Amino acid sequence: MKVVLAAALFASASAFVPSNAPKFGTSLNLKQDFLEYTPYHDHSNVKVNTYKNKAPFTGKVISTKRIVGPQATGETCHIIIDHNGDFPYIEGQSWGVIPPGVREKDGKPHAVRLYSIASSRYGDDMTGKTGSLCVRRATYWCPELKADDPAKKGICSNFLCDTQPGDEIMMTGPAGKVMLMPEEDPTTDYIMVATGTGIAPFRGFVRRLFFEATPAADVYKGQAWLFLGVANSDALLYDDEFQAAKEKFPDNFRLDYALSREQNNKKGGKMYIQDKVEEYADEIFAKLDAGAHMYFCGLKGMMPGIQDMLAEVCKSKGIDYEEFIKGLKKKGQWHVEVY
Repeated sequence: MKVVLAAALFASASAFVPSNAPKFGTSLNLKQDFLEYTPYHDHSNVKVNTYKNKAPFTGKVISTKRIVGPQATGETCHIIIDHNGDFPYIEGQSWGVIPPGVREKDGKPHAVRLYSIASSRYGDDMTGKTGSLCVRRATYWCPELKADDPAKKGICSNFLCDTQPGDEIMMTGPAGKVMLMPEEDPTTDYIMVATGTGIAPFRGFVRRLFFEATPAADVYKGQAWLFLGVANSDALLYDDEFQAAKEKFPDNFRLDYALSREQNNKKGGKMYIQDKVEEYADEIFAKLDAGAHMYFCGLKGMMPGIQDMLAEVCKSKGIDYEEFIKGLKKKGQWHVEVY
């Protein structure tokens, strides 16, 4: 069904058979069907925690690139990691990263930090041997120093954003099944709500459905609707990819941004993610009633505003909010991964 966009993007498991995947960097003119389960939508054998803290996997950095503009609030990097096909995962899962060194307070190794994987199972080069992370450098602005305090910077995020090609990364996972796409019904609508680097799993979704020649893409007839909230236009992530999907598949992919420092909500205040979603409340509730799956990923601070907004919409519609959410969870339509 789909005219795949893979060529345009390439530049910028009983069913998992990594040994059959082409080598990294191979020019691809083939289908992305060599890392599929049988049938492709069966998640019963999805790998979880293949690698653990005491026996982690060693990945190697292929590239680390800043992907936000000069006026973005902070630095966000896209990091491509070579796993040689030995670390299978699927869209919606996370990798754990163990930063090097030990904690100052007790000399023990640093704790694992989880990051949602920002690529499909085939990786950015579609060989099935790489995976990507989307990481914002965590810093702390000290009002007394009037500068970032290096003693309070995020250990793992700074390690990742500072990596160079060839650097090794100790990894665990893959983790989680909460954010997987239920692909059995190709007419399923997906409503994806992200703030900042919470965009990661949804980039994997979009690539699988619209950029790759996967079995899922071949039959997909639903609509994937992405909401992303960031501070300004310079902070948008993967916009070129999302705009390409929107242009090629206007009936199957929708895109809405909430830019808090550039847009106003209906009350004249800053446009946050809950305000943008609320603009389409009637459509979203209709989709949920019809079986759509709704996903949330980002900082945990996004959820109170989302929940308050949904509660108000429910009230206006004469719906019991608690029962409504309970029903969505019971039917597996409600997916939340916040940190």
